[in-house]
Amino acid sequence: MAAADELKFQEFDDAANLLAANPDATTISIDEPVEIPKKQHSRLQESRREEDDELLGTDDSDKTELLAGQKKSAPFWTFEYYQTFFDVDTYQVLDRIKGSVFPVPGKNFVRLYIRSNPDLYGPFWICATLVFTIAVSGNLSNFFIHLGKPTYHYVPEFRKVSIAATAIYAYAWLVPLALWGFLMWRNSKVMNIVSYSFLEIVCVYGYSLFIYIPTAILWIIPQKVVRWVLMVFSLGLSGTVLVMTFWPAVRDDNRRIALATVVTIVLLHALMSVGCLAYFFDAPELDFPAPIIPVHNSTTVVTKS
Repeated sequence: MAAADELKFQEFDDAANLLAANPDATTISIDEPVEIPKKQHSRLQESRREEDDELLGTDDSDKTELLAGQKKSAPFWTFEYYQTFFDVDTYQVLDRIKGSVFPVPGKNFVRLYIRSNPDLYGPFWICATLVFTIAVSGNLSNFFIHLGKPTYHYVPEFRKVSIAATAIYAYAWLVPLALWGFLMWRNSKVMNIVSYSFLEIVCVYGYSLFIYIPTAILWIIPQKVVRWVLMVFSLGLSGTVLVMTFWPAVRDDNRRIALATVVTIVLLHALMSVGCLAYFFDAPELDFPAPIIPVHNSTTVVTKS
């Protein structure tokens, strides 16, 4: 067994003697708390603020990161590659729908809802639901307008489904593609322009169309004034989301180009809204000809008495 003297606590020698073999080593006193240099502490605080601002959407800086959380390790011809675009839960979709219906002033929709995990699940099903809602509501509206007219015979117009699908999906994909290409082109000329990925822009346009689903149902009401008021209300909400999202991306560009870009975004959105209402619900009434009742030829037999 070890002697009692060997088990006793022995104090360390002087620091100078201990550091003689390794002069580059540093010592830390247990009695005194470790202090972080002021410059390093301020940098940590600034980095934390930037992360919080980017998460909450209050960061007005035009330097944004590229799409975060998007995994593209699998080849594009595999199912796993496209599965990442639909990796979203119900709570995220509902949260993004609420953000598109109730836009918050000063909050960026992409940074607040989309950037953490952009998806195609919500935009795809929102567009699909809107297509069938507009087609069915348009047929019902036509039925209620001409209800009670003896010369009217209801015939369902199935072609409205294909027309609505072409219009909605073309708007939800081609306009974001053109806008993404324009932002990339301007970003090569103006370094301060915010860079949005194509998937993020598709998400913004897809979720902004959700407000038109309940609006299309209410468009069944056979009153033109009510329909146009609902259209203006929906256009105002969805257009606000688009303006609040894309204005920070172009505000540091040339003033005329920035204003022209935002005005074009709003005009295209208004054209889609007015076109759907005018074509599917406010089509001019047609004068239906009276049905022709065939008259069977009858022969009269005359007998002489």
